[in-house]
Parts: sequence; structure tokens; C-alpha cells
Amino acid sequence: MSRIRSVAANIPAINRRTVLAATAAGAVSAGVGYALRPTDSQAATTETTKVVAQSRKAPAAPLAPYTKGTTLASVAAPRTSTPYRRLGDGPGWSRVVRGELAAPKSGRAGRRTALAAFVQLTDLHLIDAQHPLRLEYLRSADPHSWRPHEALTVQGAISLVERINALRGAPVTGTPLHFAMTTGDNTDNNSRTELEWYLTIMSGGKITPNSGDLRHYEGVQNSGLKLYWQPDSTVRDGDKQLGFPHLDGFLAAAVREVRSPGLNLPWYSTVGNHDALPLGCYGHGDSWLAEFAVGGKKLMHLSASEAKKLQDHIKTGNDPQGHAFRDLLKSHVRDMRSVTADEKRAPFTPADYLKAHLDPAHRGNGPIGHGYSTANLEAGTQYYTFRIADDVIGISIDTTDPGGHYEGSIGTAQLKWLDKQLRDNKDSYAIVFSHHTSKTMDNTNHVDPARPNERRHGGDEVVALLASHSNVLAWVNGHIHRNDITAHSAPDGRSFWEISTASHVDYPQLARVIEIADNKDGTLSLFTTLVESAAPHRTDFNDLTQTGLAALYRELSYNAPGHSATLGGDPNDRNTELVLKKG
Repeated sequence: MSRIRSVAANIPAINRRTVLAATAAGAVSAGVGYALRPTDSQAATTETTKVVAQSRKAPAAPLAPYTKGTTLASVAAPRTSTPYRRLGDGPGWSRVVRGELAAPKSGRAGRRTALAAFVQLTDLHLIDAQHPLRLEYLRSADPHSWRPHEALTVQGAISLVERINALRGAPVTGTPLHFAMTTGDNTDNNSRTELEWYLTIMSGGKITPNSGDLRHYEGVQNSGLKLYWQPDSTVRDGDKQLGFPHLDGFLAAAVREVRSPGLNLPWYSTVGNHDALPLGCYGHGDSWLAEFAVGGKKLMHLSASEAKKLQDHIKTGNDPQGHAFRDLLKSHVRDMRSVTADEKRAPFTPADYLKAHLDPAHRGNGPIGHGYSTANLEAGTQYYTFRIADDVIGISIDTTDPGGHYEGSIGTAQLKWLDKQLRDNKDSYAIVFSHHTSKTMDNTNHVDPARPNERRHGGDEVVALLASHSNVLAWVNGHIHRNDITAHSAPDGRSFWEISTASHVDYPQLARVIEIADNKDGTLSLFTTLVESAAPHRTDFNDLTQTGLAALYRELSYNAPGHSATLGGDPNDRNTELVLKKG
């Protein structure tokens, strides 16, 4: 197909020369992060598109392929054999060429030209670790239901931003990075505190990762309960019995003010279930739970049998509105600890999420709204299309289920909108972004309160739709906290790659650089390169600075009881070259 600038019926064409002149872009190869107005059947817009984002400028010297600062060079790995394993520099992960969808042809490295490059962050799970609604007590039934490093999510995320800022461009093609995309679960408890921290981390500024009484920490880690790691205490808790250290001053350092530089390139946002739903699984609407979230009581312990029952309710989706959860909390009011109430812990709605992104205080390097627009706000939608480069568009979809449960689906209106975007932009390659993977979009039985008569659609239907369009190159997502790359092909030869990336809350705590290149031989290559945060692999228990805590964040996550050792994926899910035919 012809790969010229897209002219869509409902997305005004962009004159590239005008754009470059207006933004003073120094090099065509750097690309411009064009922002296309989101549209859907309820909120189409025909107003003139304005350029609101620009890639960071290309460096003065020509860029070249590199490995430094990526997992090609080194990956954190254990350097001790003690029960609590200390990390250090480990061997890097090599690049694997995958040819399931097209045979890689010799000589392509000397022919290829770069089309676009970007960074995917996913599942940051910024956690207000003192929030009254947190489910830490599920740890009595499942050790990994609470992680010893959860008080350090802000420091860890800032260090990831620092790593992205330090990248010299795209590792394989050397092209400047166009933008960064977060693919959901940016927050954890659907709390306003966490939303503010997330937007400040991405856009830059000071953050105090504390809530309630800002003079000190109030949560499970100074409760004296042996169920949780008590870092400042002499209590011989269960984690210390596994080798976790005693760290005087840890909690005071964890809630101390930190600063984020913000991303130095444009960034876009995709919504996840933890961003849309309280605790990532309950629908909005229960006033008692909303009041409890900002109140002064917190449950910190539950019997293993009750914890297992609640966990089963969550997994099966039998309590999408949280009624059984509410009743459980009410029955344990006398067992709760008093904490400082805080209105800033209130849950945020999808409209609140949009308004926060549109707030000029969080613009950072743009674009305004980070993909979302006032059209989304008016229509009550959280999906949009944007232009990545001359020949490439991005489409962010909302796979969360407003009816409740942590698995995903999409409504009929959005499915039709997605089809229309791909048809209207058939002369551009397309990268689709979502939170959920195709295999975790199986939640189709709950009703969307805003659209009660609308049918919900699962991952198989989305795969079939994407495979019916020859311009789709990749579906990029998260949710499963694991690196996983799947080849999807249709009987007529149309194909695309599904790229799922590990979280930044569970080890190995990664983000992914994705590059699109034309091999000039009838094939394209998508290069995926994983990166860790900028924090050093080795930790120092005496270093409780912002950087020291970010390093400790990684090491604690590696040692977290009950964690999965398979989240890094197989070698063909990590650093790859994914080859596919040109449509």
C-alpha cells in the first residue's frame, strides 16, 4: 500500500512542512508527535488539528546503535546465595530474531530506514501504601498479596524516568525517540493521591509520597505485625526470618520529599483497571467504601480463611460492586487501627482522570491532555488516535470494564470506532495500545452503568478485527506483569505482533523501547529492547537517598516472598527483532 501521509475523513490532514516550520523541528528524521483529535460515534470533531507535541530534538552528532543503559548490556542479577539475595551486574539479554510472520532476509540491516521509535512504560502501580482500602491482609492467604517494597513505588518510577531521559535514542536504528506511552495501571488504589504522584512523576516536580499524617508513616510496616516486614523495628517478622534487613530510618526516608525531572519527550497515557476502578476490581458507586477510603480506620490483619474467601471473590468477579467486601470491612470495624483521615485519598472517576490529564499543571513536555481531549470528557470516553510520524499512527483503547472486575473487555461503540480509525487511516501503519492483553479480555458479562444496553466484546474479537486490517503492525499492552510477545496471523496472510511488557512494580521492573523499521525488501522489523531504571544494581543498606531507595526497590522486589520467577519471560519475549510483511 502507499505509505504517504494519512488523510482521514474525520481526522484533518496535517501539512508536514507547516508543522516543521511551526515547531522549528531540526530534522525530518526526528519526527513530530502530532496530536490528532480523539473521535468516536458520540463525540466526533471536525475542528482544525493543532500541533501540541514535538519529539525531543535530535542531538548534534549523528546517532548510532548502542547497548549502554539497556538490558542488552547488563541485567540485575543475584550476586549472593544467601536467603535474601543481593543484586549486582548480571549478563545482558541477547537479541532474538523472530520470523513466524515473515522470513528475515539477508542484508536488511544495511537497507533499513527507521519509521518511528518510542518507549512503553506499564503497570507502574504507584501505591499510597497507607491507604485504608488496601488489601495487605490478603497476605495471610497469599504471600505476594503484599510486597515489602510497596512504599518505594514513587522512587522507583522516578528512576525509570531518569533512565528513559538518558537513552541516546533508539538502540538499533539510532533514531530519536518520538514519545513515551504508559499502558495503564499507573496508579494502584484509584486514589487521588496516587494520580497526583503519577502525573507529577511524568511531567516533573516535587512529590511527598505520604498521606494522612504527613509527619510520619502510618501503615502496616510499623504495625508490629509479624505478617509484614517491619524495617525500623527489632520485631522478628516473617520477612526478616527470610533474611530481610533491619533498616533504621527506612520509613522516614520512604515518605520524604523527592523530585522527578519529568520525561524529556512527549508522553501519552492509556488507562488500566487500577486507574479506573477502586482497588482495580470494584465498580464505582458504593458511598460507604468511598467514605472509608478517606476515613480514619484501617484493617491490617485478617484470618487466612477470610482472606482466601475475599481473594476468591475478587478472582471470580462475583462481587463487581464490592458489596461483600464492604460487609467484610463492616464486620471488622473493632479490629481496625486508627489512622489519620485524608480527603486526598478519595477515589477518582474516569472524568476526574481526564480532567487531571488536561490540567496545564501536568503538561510537562505535552501534548496537552497526553492524548485525551475535551471531546473525551464530553463523550465520557477514554480512547483516542494520535499521529506518531508521517507513516504511523497510534491508537489508544480503553479495555477496562466499568461494571467491575480486573479483567477487560470493550463495548460495541468502541469496537466500531476502532474499526473506523483503522479504515480511515489505511494509508498509515498503526500501533494499538491498551492495558489488557488479548487473553485477559474475557470479562464480557458485566454491564457498563453508563451504557447498560451495550454488548461487551472480548480479546478474540479485537484480535480478529486487528487482523482484518493490513496496516496494523502491533498491539502493545501490559496487565499480566510479564514479558510476552505473540504472533497473530489471519488466513489471508495479514498479521501483527502482540507485545506485552512486564510491570515496574514486580521484578524484573522493566520498560520497553520499540522501533519500527522498513527493511526495503517487502518486510518490516519491530525491534524491542528492554530497559531497567537508572538506579544501580548494587544496593547499600546505609544509602537511604532517593537513588539508594530506588535501587533498594528493585532488590526488595526480587526477594519478595511469593513472587514469580517467570515474569521476565523467555528470551524470545525480551529483546527481539520481530519481522512481518508489509501490507
